[in-house]
Amino acid sequence: MTTHHRIAIIGAGLGGLTAARVLQVNGIEAALFELEPSAAARVQGGMLDIHEESGQRALHAAGLYDDFRQIIHEGGEAMRVVGRDGTVHVATEDDGNGGRPEVDRGDLRKLLLDSLPDGAIHWGKKVVGARPLDGGRHQVSFADGSTITTDLLIGADGAWSRVRSLVSDAVPTYTGISFAEFDLLDADARHPRSAALIGGGSFICLGDERGILAHRETDGSLHIYIGLKVEEGWLDTVDPATAKATVLSYFDGWGKDLRELIAVADGSLVLRRIHALPVGHSWERTPGVTLLGDAAHLMSPFAGEGANLAMYDGAELGQAIAAHRDDTEAALTSYESSLFPRGAASAAESAQSLQDMFAADGLERLTEFFTAAIR
Repeated sequence: MTTHHRIAIIGAGLGGLTAARVLQVNGIEAALFELEPSAAARVQGGMLDIHEESGQRALHAAGLYDDFRQIIHEGGEAMRVVGRDGTVHVATEDDGNGGRPEVDRGDLRKLLLDSLPDGAIHWGKKVVGARPLDGGRHQVSFADGSTITTDLLIGADGAWSRVRSLVSDAVPTYTGISFAEFDLLDADARHPRSAALIGGGSFICLGDERGILAHRETDGSLHIYIGLKVEEGWLDTVDPATAKATVLSYFDGWGKDLRELIAVADGSLVLRRIHALPVGHSWERTPGVTLLGDAAHLMSPFAGEGANLAMYDGAELGQAIAAHRDDTEAALTSYESSLFPRGAASAAESAQSLQDMFAADGLERLTEFFTAAIR
């Protein structure tokens, strides 16, 4: 059975949810299709710093800014930059006047989910195909055998977007950096030295073209990211049973407390490669379809722009559609005219940040960056 929707958004991440909410605020209905089986299918962990010029503007457009202020992690904007011997090079406190407050990704996603009407999201819908029809319409097929048609198809389906192929041949490529992720749970009680080392907000330790990045989460845990400059196939050589020891071996000679972060990790390490689309990724105007967020401009996380841009894209797209209610192509032309330069600028910043952080003198470069920002 095939159903028709005027607007179909593929992907119920932060960007897709923001687009749907802004459309709703403007009296326009959209249907979202998400591959996960439910809102509670997996933990939406990690902290996000929400920027005034992008993520916060999106929340204003969505009518959710005041609610957003209620979920801010007080103290989360504190920052420490540390060398491989544990020496602190930069330390800033959160005085409550910063422009990038931290929130838990799960709390932010719930805020957006709860703002949408029941039935707006169709769960368990894995896209297996999408093709153009006549007049700018598209057909989307799902793994459960169902299909939809839509007048406007929005690809908010992330790094490995199935919608992207309708407008572009670009695919993400490996950046040269792989992550090992893990948590230290109930850190103040169970891992007090690690909790004291990380502090109340974000933490970056660089050296030897590798790094330890961490932040304190609202539940009192510490989330740790180990960044390694390794070959793309490295992950395939790591035995999950000995992954902790393998990662720890890259930090021989580092400070004891830094090595302990890895040694006492709770649970298994999650290994993943960091990919990105080409800087400046764009496409020719294609009737009836567009992209937002990682589907449009996937970049490394080293500029902190991914989630913010996804939300801002969603808000901008929703407002463009509302401003051109009877002319979808005019709406998409307007949206993409600002999407492309915005995405290119952030992707370039992210690529440069990756290069700087994982350079031989990455610690010195990052220290200089934050020192200049503080002045």
